[in-house]
Amino acid sequence: MTCLLKNINFQLLTLKAYEPGRPIEEVARELHLAPEAITKLASNESAFGVSPKAIAAIHQAAGEMYLYPDGNSWHLHQKLAEFHRISPENIVIGNGSNELIDIIGHCFMSPGKSVVYSQYAFIIYKTITQLFHAEGIEVPMREGLVHNLDAIADAIRPDTSLVFICNPNNPTGTMVEEAEIDRLMSRVPEETLVVFDEAYAELCLGRMPNTLKFVQQGRNCIILRTFSKAYGLAGLRVGYGIGQPEVIEMLNRARQAFNCNRMAQIAACAALEDQEFVEKSRQNCMEGKAYLEGELTRMGLTFIPTYANFILIRVGAGRAIFEKLQQKGVIVRPMDGYLLPEWIRVTIGKPEQNQKFIAQLKAIL
Repeated sequence: MTCLLKNINFQLLTLKAYEPGRPIEEVARELHLAPEAITKLASNESAFGVSPKAIAAIHQAAGEMYLYPDGNSWHLHQKLAEFHRISPENIVIGNGSNELIDIIGHCFMSPGKSVVYSQYAFIIYKTITQLFHAEGIEVPMREGLVHNLDAIADAIRPDTSLVFICNPNNPTGTMVEEAEIDRLMSRVPEETLVVFDEAYAELCLGRMPNTLKFVQQGRNCIILRTFSKAYGLAGLRVGYGIGQPEVIEMLNRARQAFNCNRMAQIAACAALEDQEFVEKSRQNCMEGKAYLEGELTRMGLTFIPTYANFILIRVGAGRAIFEKLQQKGVIVRPMDGYLLPEWIRVTIGKPEQNQKFIAQLKAIL
């Protein structure tokens, strides 16, 4: 193993493995509990499971899984193009939007390039930047853990190839308004690609900024979306990007063949037609946000008002509270990996899940 390390990408030695939310099955085994006794509020998954239309399509297509998927995801391209009223040439399909971030790294990150992102944004931006030997420029957030877009614009250098804007932002749940984004885009050089990571757009608990207009204007940007959150397809891993055809072509050159599996394509096409399911999920988030923020206020806890399907809460020793909640069958997300050790992130669940979390948190505190 020592000999092998001589040839490894040295950047790996400076990285910690990404810590996902713990799966229900693993915690149930550890605590000797039935899986149904566990409440998972760690991974921002759909409170209502999978869209019924997607489930029907999955059942119908199960016998086709011996076939390779359509390598170009033609049907999904057509559905998305119709949905967003754009050309299929503006769309790239990924194995979740996370894979598209990796592909963007392959295309636009290299030694001598810099990448700009916020201090408490999605941690994968920093990880990918390091892996591709680019220089990460981490910009402090303003008060309330909100992106400081003016500071981000100030941080852009002649060697900056990428700017990442996660909106609403994970893990803080905060959002920047359209006027702020317009001001940022007016200052970004033409040769710098702006990545709008909008994984929570469909569940946005506010007025989601229109970034599609920048694509329609021919601007150098790409919008990332996912079927994991609002559509409940996290287990199938399917996302997409919207950008200029020239950018999409470059991403497709770096994209692996058959990166989006057959079942994911079929389920995503069906889920896209179930906007009633999406609206039901969003309404649940609105009601859950009001309940959680009200209870946390009464408990005297600091939290960040959220625009997404999760909430960031300051509890003191975040890792210790996470472990105590887990012992009581409630899985949340500790934030020390984001250098926010006093905080936990909690997904907005169904009413009974939210109530269980609050009851157990009160018992612990």
